[in-house]
Amino acid sequence: MKKSLKSHFPIIRSKEEVRLIIRRNLRLEELFQSWTAGQQEEFLDFCSGNRGVKILYDSFFKEILNPENAPERLNELLSLILRQQVKILQVLPNDSTRIADESSLVIMDIVVELEDHSIANVEVQKIGYKFSGQRSACYSADLLLRQYKRVRGERGRAFSYRDIHKVYTIVFFEQSPESFRRFKEECIHHFTQVSDTGAEIELLQEFCYVCLDIFQDLLHNKGIRNKLDAWLTFLSVDDPEAIEALLDQYPEFGKLYQEIYELCRNVERVMGMFSEELRELDRNTVQLMIDEMQEEIDALRKEREEAKQEVEKTLARKTEEASQKDKKISEQEQEIAELKKKLAMYEEHGND
Repeated sequence: MKKSLKSHFPIIRSKEEVRLIIRRNLRLEELFQSWTAGQQEEFLDFCSGNRGVKILYDSFFKEILNPENAPERLNELLSLILRQQVKILQVLPNDSTRIADESSLVIMDIVVELEDHSIANVEVQKIGYKFSGQRSACYSADLLLRQYKRVRGERGRAFSYRDIHKVYTIVFFEQSPESFRRFKEECIHHFTQVSDTGAEIELLQEFCYVCLDIFQDLLHNKGIRNKLDAWLTFLSVDDPEAIEALLDQYPEFGKLYQEIYELCRNVERVMGMFSEELRELDRNTVQLMIDEMQEEIDALRKEREEAKQEVEKTLARKTEEASQKDKKISEQEQEIAELKKKLAMYEEHGND
């Protein structure tokens, strides 16, 4: 029999109960029927406890780990990831011009200011290979510039560059980039700017990449080893048996799951949240397809240009070869003409 979380959380409704609630509401039924069969099954599965909710979806993450309502949760998660004690001071508006237009399969994004006034951008990328180091650097630079403009505007003439604080870019990958997959025993990678001589200067940009697919392999082989593993399990695992194992070792996560399933009892609201996630994924999937097609076009253009250059080189070489042959022919014809003159002279003298 398929495992269910209903034994841990009695408030969970069955699939049949959820489906009945939807059928009784024409608007909800129309929304439900607009989804694919797979999406319908996914929704019913997590509402009925047959699977866990995908916490890293933007709506669900901000509902359960909302730093305005329960800052201690994100405080602990960020402290464990950054390996230092942090405290969220406020959530910043995500008004960056780059995020909406340049992201591919972004499924969660939140920007917070920490107690020491540093900035942390927490983001989830579904497909890691679309999130290059160059893009990370641009995101970080964007946040740094936003901080600079805000602080300079607040302090006016009293502004000093010492008022600018660190910017942390924290990216969760559902599918890790190839450059991280070689590190089978490591699922978190920290990057800082350092000197090649050991000289120290306070540079402000740090990066942290969390590879959830690699973590799940480690989880399968080694189990939950510490509190950070517990958090990553909560964020990335939807298998009921794995969730049960988490609750056995760290029962405090039961409160978070309880909130999730209380939310799931509000079928209309959770359908709206799920539908919004599907729309965002559809939009980003289209953007991904555009990006991939553009990359293919760019690659074909490059191949065409290389082929054109090769043809031009070949043509130039052939032209040069033909020119050399023409020159040789001309020289040989000239030599023949001179030899014919000599022959004519011999013949003329011979007749005499």
